[in-house]
Amino acid sequence: MALKWYVVHTYSGFEFKVKQMLEDKIRNANMQQFFGEILIPVEKSTDDSKDKKKSRPAKFYPGYILVQMDMNEKTWHLVRSTPKVTGFVGNSINPPSVPESEIQKVMEQMSDGTVAKKVKIKFEEGESVRIIDGPFNNFTGVVDNINTEKGKVRVLISIFGRSTPVELDYNQIEKV
Repeated sequence: MALKWYVVHTYSGFEFKVKQMLEDKIRNANMQQFFGEILIPVEKSTDDSKDKKKSRPAKFYPGYILVQMDMNEKTWHLVRSTPKVTGFVGNSINPPSVPESEIQKVMEQMSDGTVAKKVKIKFEEGESVRIIDGPFNNFTGVVDNINTEKGKVRVLISIFGRSTPVELDYNQIEKV
């Protein structure tokens, strides 16, 4: 029996709860031999809102989980009847499996954190900012350039009366 990977659609925000409920259902039905891993692709992310940095997992695919299983009528029904599961991705009755190579890419992304991060640009060129992290902590300066691809901001700060450019991450500065 070869276990294959399938994408299961869940209510968004309930991925971890669905994983727990599905694991419980598999154990209660004594069907562990038909299931492998249940994967929620996440990476560590920092939330810089409200001047507090907190780490929380960011889902690569909100509303989806990956289930390694032997697809048959009983396993299909077990997954499909789990609360907060809306179905399998693809054909709802005979869903296609995900190639192992794609799963490997997802696992690499999880370990590397290589999925492109969405960065909220909250600064404009010419705006006054205060540096809140790094060797220039508490310096104030003016945003000179914003590099959205790298997530960097060049800030001009005054050192010994000279305007000096410093390249910083978005999360190292705040508006004055």
